[in-house]
Amino acid sequence: MPVDLAGLRFWASPELTSLHRLSMRSPTGPRDGSPWFRRLDGLWRFRLLDRPQDVVPEVGDAAFDDGTWDEVEVPSCWTMQGYDRPHYTNVQMPFPDAPPSVPDANPTGCYRTRFEVPPSWSGRRVVLHLGAAESAVAVLVNGALAGISKDSHLAAEFDITPFVEFGASDNVLACVVVKWSDGSHLEDQDHWWHGGLTREVFVRSEPPVHLADVKAIGGRSVDLVDGTLELRVTVDGPDGVPEGWRVDAELRTSGGAPVDLLGALGGPVPSARGFGFTGHVVRNRVVVPGAPAWSSETPTLHHLAVSLVDPAGDIVDEATVRVGFRRVEIGGRELRINGRPVLVRGVNRHDFHPDNGRVLTADDLRADVVAIKQWGFNAVRTSHYPNDPRFLDLCDEHGLYVIDEANLETHASMFTLCHDPNYLSAWVERGARMVLRDKNHASVIAWSLGNESGHGANHEAMAAWIRRYDPSRPLHYEGAVMLGLDLGSSVTDVVCPMYPPIERIVAWAEHPVAGDERPLIMCEYSHAMGNSNGCLAEYWAAVESHHGLQGGFIWEWWDHGLRQTLGDGTARFSYGGDWGDVPNDFNFCLDGVVWPDRRPKPALWEHRQLALPVRLRLVDGAVRVENRQDFRGLSWLRLTCDVLVEGAVVESVEVQLPDVEPGGSADLDVSPRGESLLFRVLLAGDESWAPAGFELGFAQLDAAFEREGVARRPVALESGVVGWPAAVVEPPALALWRAPIDNDWIRAGAAGETPADRWRKWGLDRASTKCPPGIEHRQTFHALDGDGILVEEEVVVGDEYGDLARVGSVLVIGAGLEHLEWFGRGPVETYPDRKLGAPVRRWTSTVTDEYVPYVKPQEHGGHEDVRWVRLLDEGGRGVELRFDDRPLHVSVSHFAARDLAEARHDVELVARSEVIVHVDAAHRGLGTASCGPDTLHQYLVGPGTYRWRWSVIPVG
Repeated sequence: MPVDLAGLRFWASPELTSLHRLSMRSPTGPRDGSPWFRRLDGLWRFRLLDRPQDVVPEVGDAAFDDGTWDEVEVPSCWTMQGYDRPHYTNVQMPFPDAPPSVPDANPTGCYRTRFEVPPSWSGRRVVLHLGAAESAVAVLVNGALAGISKDSHLAAEFDITPFVEFGASDNVLACVVVKWSDGSHLEDQDHWWHGGLTREVFVRSEPPVHLADVKAIGGRSVDLVDGTLELRVTVDGPDGVPEGWRVDAELRTSGGAPVDLLGALGGPVPSARGFGFTGHVVRNRVVVPGAPAWSSETPTLHHLAVSLVDPAGDIVDEATVRVGFRRVEIGGRELRINGRPVLVRGVNRHDFHPDNGRVLTADDLRADVVAIKQWGFNAVRTSHYPNDPRFLDLCDEHGLYVIDEANLETHASMFTLCHDPNYLSAWVERGARMVLRDKNHASVIAWSLGNESGHGANHEAMAAWIRRYDPSRPLHYEGAVMLGLDLGSSVTDVVCPMYPPIERIVAWAEHPVAGDERPLIMCEYSHAMGNSNGCLAEYWAAVESHHGLQGGFIWEWWDHGLRQTLGDGTARFSYGGDWGDVPNDFNFCLDGVVWPDRRPKPALWEHRQLALPVRLRLVDGAVRVENRQDFRGLSWLRLTCDVLVEGAVVESVEVQLPDVEPGGSADLDVSPRGESLLFRVLLAGDESWAPAGFELGFAQLDAAFEREGVARRPVALESGVVGWPAAVVEPPALALWRAPIDNDWIRAGAAGETPADRWRKWGLDRASTKCPPGIEHRQTFHALDGDGILVEEEVVVGDEYGDLARVGSVLVIGAGLEHLEWFGRGPVETYPDRKLGAPVRRWTSTVTDEYVPYVKPQEHGGHEDVRWVRLLDEGGRGVELRFDDRPLHVSVSHFAARDLAEARHDVELVARSEVIVHVDAAHRGLGTASCGPDTLHQYLVGPGTYRWRWSVIPVG
């Protein structure tokens, strides 16, 4: 009989979370190369309808004519294949309907493909696997309804044995994917809304009696000497399991050597169901003597092979699991891994691709993990759903701690749905299915109950299920905690606030709540929107100096800018509203530490430096190295030293690095001496995530700089007579404004004004032509003996101006001076509250390359602690700016501040031929106020008197 999906209205029934969907299991079954596996990815027939009611009942029939339909790739997002459109929102839903309702206009994708079921599969079970469907899917096989599933980020499996024809190559699979469902209200996750079949699709064959699931969780003994393995193998069959079946299991090292165990793995399969039995389950707990521990620093894995053996002694089913032996526990305000309170240097991560939306290849996933490791992170939070399962495999392999998060965020209905019994089943299932899928991953150290969904009875139910099923890991949930007030220890074992100011986490650490043994790990902090991540060093200074503070997760890894081709052929990275998506949250999706194509933003250099596994400092005239790791010595590292004089390298030497134990220190035998020693920390050999020689960071010591240059005698100029070098086409003028960064637009004051609003109101953007009232600027020029001009400046800022963007000068240099040299911090941009990731030395670049391509243009390209800067043509002629009294903040660009402020996208900018140079005596910090605290008070530019001197000298 044709299936009337319209009559089912499954997309608007929150109590119906699935129909005929199999229980979630760990992905241990056959894969590519097995005769029992068939991949169905590729080109499918496709048609997009306006609403699910338009689906004809015959859509799944073999005789249905889909010859006029289009073809699309599966997996894919149809929104990235030319159908419908992606839609970005943060808190608000993309439609006004209240839960559980959805719009009548509801894009619905109909997919059809044909597949072979080999004759050798006859007599066995056939299982269909849909890796993910956004947001609800009905599955039909040869016209029959095989099942229904909701949950955009976890797989759905169905037993399709009754519906297939064995030996036929034209079995018809139809998937009806509905974009908006009652489940959409649970997936309001600060991301693009898409639609489609977004992860792999395959069928596999299982014997009638088969391995239904393998639970294999590695731990460590109480004394941390040995490994432990909790094994639970579930066997199932259509009519139970007869007598005589057994499970065999063998543990081997990654190199294939068998491992001796204290105890036996496997055993007979119980054949009866009834009182006293929980089913056909084989359980064991064994000790693995001396097993090396798994950690992010030493991700040692073992291979567990599980076999199902029939009464005749034949192996009929097999599964493999990689096991890491580590112990996770909470106590004494510490999260301990293998007995050590590790510092969590984490980043939040979505599944994202600029061209494919949510669809990622194995290479994409590996590139993410490799880059995350290379930039010093040791942990990932899978915001806000279980990421692609292959990602966790890579975290196991390369060493990343994971907080695995349930596919749950009800931001627009935060305080209601968590109490709604109609959503109880969906709530519990989304947590339970995550745990069932990912339980065997050593990398997963905590389960998160979701994000920004309030705290209600539904959370309590989810937490209770997870605690009962997997007591080996703690729970994490931000929605149930407030600093200083326990609102939810029943649902979270970690105090995990979102964007707390530094003073609040310090106060929490210094005034512990009696009886609360939980550590504080920020689930989100340091919002990376545009030119941001200020005060990262101050966050980590607080963490490293206060017991109970154990780090956190930067928001976030990706800028979610989808690549968009415009009518004129121009390609750009898009954000909310660029696709005609209304309502939207503009560019709030551009908040990652990497751009949409995974190029690193400058803030990553700051994080890498703070996460360096060693720290070098001067102690009584000696260079002391400290091992900041938890489990590893220093033999995997190399150390080189550049001796700098006036910022230039005069000598380079290799430094013998002693193999200091974790937490230990030793003095280095370093004989070179100069104005500055610049140490580079390198890999001594290949790691799984980087080759030998890869640089992890640096340490710069004894930066007592001498001033280079020829002494020039200033000569007073006659009034109004200034002989500027020929390269200067517009002499220096007062600059008090910057093209607002994203953080400047967000943090509103008492009157509802942001800093950017106030700067415009005060006229700071026009200060070069008209000094705002209450601000005085005095500028004096002197001729320099031997050519050049000395500029002396004083700016007095009145008390009414509590927060300026900058105090400095701007001048324009003529075209053709493209080559750039400077002595200061580099090579990446730096600002007063984000500069530790860049050493002070001589650097070379070009004016063009100083542009930092934030998708929404804004202030960029600054360099802190600059002593001098030169702009030269190809022949070495040009101009030098010298700051003899003290280092200043400098930027050079082919864009004026107003060019940046007026553009919505980077591709709109048109470079000027001239060079705009900013010389700042003071520049406001960056902070992270687009979502979180502003910069600290010491990095604000407020009232007072500012004086600085600088010289403009012709070169060549």
